[in-house]
Amino acid sequence: MHDVLVIGGGAAGFYAAIHIAESRPQTKIAILERGREVLTKVKVSGGGRCNVTHAEFNPVDLSKNYPRGQKELLGPFHTYASGDTVGFFEERGVALKIEEDGRMFPVTNSSQTIIDCFLSEADRLGIQVKTLCSVTGIEQIKEEEGIIWKVTIGDGHMYCKKLILATGSNPKMWNYVQALGHSIVQPVPSLFTFNIKDERILDIPGVATHAEVKVIPKKNKKKGKLKLDTAVLTSEGPLLITHWGMSGPAILKLSAWGARILEQYNYQFKIQVNWAPEYHHDGLLELFLKVKQVEKKTVLRTKVLDLPKRLWVNLVKSSNIDDTLTWPEVSKQQLSNLAAQLTAGIFQVNGKSTFKEEFVTAGGVDLKEINFKTYESKILTNLYFAGEIINVDAITGGFNFQNAWTGGYIAAQGVVNDLNTNFE
Repeated sequence: MHDVLVIGGGAAGFYAAIHIAESRPQTKIAILERGREVLTKVKVSGGGRCNVTHAEFNPVDLSKNYPRGQKELLGPFHTYASGDTVGFFEERGVALKIEEDGRMFPVTNSSQTIIDCFLSEADRLGIQVKTLCSVTGIEQIKEEEGIIWKVTIGDGHMYCKKLILATGSNPKMWNYVQALGHSIVQPVPSLFTFNIKDERILDIPGVATHAEVKVIPKKNKKKGKLKLDTAVLTSEGPLLITHWGMSGPAILKLSAWGARILEQYNYQFKIQVNWAPEYHHDGLLELFLKVKQVEKKTVLRTKVLDLPKRLWVNLVKSSNIDDTLTWPEVSKQQLSNLAAQLTAGIFQVNGKSTFKEEFVTAGGVDLKEINFKTYESKILTNLYFAGEIINVDAITGGFNFQNAWTGGYIAAQGVVNDLNTNFE
């Protein structure tokens, strides 16, 4: 009989187990991982550098980066947030650094540093780590000492007083949880890039610039399913042109906030891009008309705005402005066309692509069924959740890991307090 079984050998699972073992050294804990290796998502995150958290230390502002979970995480972030995460790693000899965009990485620039920290802590604290341990059943049973958990693994069984599920976006585990009485919010992809084939961006992959992007809403065929369906989704930030379309934070933020709407659109929709967010059409046209009065060179060679040159050239050409046309020769209508291309270019999106290896799912255990003071199930006693198994997800930038650390820590405190109260 174990005191605690943690199903899932990822970030949230290890974080919970380590905090339980530190607070209560006599606790018998095992982490069960179905794969050959633990912490695989940690290994690939941030391009192999591991984007540990984000340098947003205000709980209210931190919570605003979660399309699902913003309200629920506010309390937990007042208990445990980014600053606490930094402290955890620094106490164990892992220094973190802040990059320009606020993302935080180990100074080693290697995710292996984080993995080694967790594995050495688990070893030091006597936590059992069992790999190739695929769970095939979970049930509660009543014993003389109270309600305990029976976990089936192949032909065998393991028993525990407290069960923590930290299995991420695992459909099989969601099925088990649902069979036990929990509601599962239907999972859909989040954090994805947009597939776009368009002559304006076709030959310029790698070009990046600051832009504002809006999803143009369309009528929902599945009536009444989403109240937000008529909302205009807008995002601003760095936009990266890729071989397959568009990526970068501006696009990824849209994919996260619009995850359910875009799934309803079957990932076929139009976006409007403003490549010069500080301008609207009329203001930009006014600027062009002033340039027209003083500039003698061709429009193609005169980059009026702070835009990548190749993008400027493509947008000029798409405005029916000939390569050889000079500013004195260009018509007001042509300049109006260029202003429209720059401030309100329409692009057709046909499908999505996964953002690197950092696939995130919107969906999971319904948040109404979780006590966020302890991360314990409101439906089943002695059952706790941590990480992406619940219906919480964030935009890119270290926020999804912070959800894992916060959930793991608070679940650990809940487990420890209850073991001390009821199982001594």
